[in-house]
Amino acid sequence: MSDGLAASDPVGIDDLLERVRAGYRRIEPQEAHEAAEAGQALLVDIRYAALRERDGVIPGALVIERNELEWRLDPRGSHRLPEATGHGIRVVVVCNEGYASSLAAESLHRLGLRRATDLVGGFQAWRAAGLPVSAEGSR
Repeated sequence: MSDGLAASDPVGIDDLLERVRAGYRRIEPQEAHEAAEAGQALLVDIRYAALRERDGVIPGALVIERNELEWRLDPRGSHRLPEATGHGIRVVVVCNEGYASSLAAESLHRLGLRRATDLVGGFQAWRAAGLPVSAEGSR
């Protein structure tokens, strides 16, 4: 690695997040909303069902639980969703608070989805910004 650490040296989660996030530009809630509304970004909610049931969902966001994300968004994958149209799509990954989504976005980068990013502050920041939220069952 370029920072002098051997590949086998352990790294803490805070350092890992810092390294991962240095590889792309994260997106704030208002910018994500505007991009999604303009058809320029695909919002992908990776929160588990209990959080979606408790807090609601972002209208129009694609729900893909974290353990299926790479299989569903890989444009070359046999289990891809129709929305996985190519490596050039702009994906904004949304988790609850913006931590797991950073690791997920980095994983999408490894699949060649170089425009993948994540939402700073996650769903909680989206909701705190007063952006649209609906009950899970009403999508």
